[in-house]
Amino acid sequence: MRNEKVFEWLSEKGFADRVIDHTETIDTVEHAAIQLGCSEAEIAKTQFHTKPSMIPRDHVEKMTGSIPGGVCPFAVPSGIPVWLDVSMKRFFFIHPSAGNEFTSVKLTPDELEQASNAVGWCDVCKGWE
Repeated sequence: MRNEKVFEWLSEKGFADRVIDHTETIDTVEHAAIQLGCSEAEIAKTQFHTKPSMIPRDHVEKMTGSIPGGVCPFAVPSGIPVWLDVSMKRFFFIHPSAGNEFTSVKLTPDELEQASNAVGWCDVCKGWE
């Protein structure tokens, strides 16, 4: 079942045709990479706040609007800035979740920036170069 709020968001941005429905869970980076047939590095992980950290599981849906395993940079509550890590620019396509643990979206880095209304790009990932 799709996250309708995220699907509507992606539709308005022109990326609804990029949403992929999975039969198996993509709730972890490993599961998503297996389902998509790509490297784990091509899976976009979502983190919030000024210092990257994982949100406690029991706070995830309230803070992000998505369930654990499906947090994405689309249709997030107002006031939460979305920043993208520059390490993702090295891939032609990247695969963030589309709002739950059974959907993803295949986007180029520029498309991800456009679809997420990102504030900008930052360098968070270590050792990727």
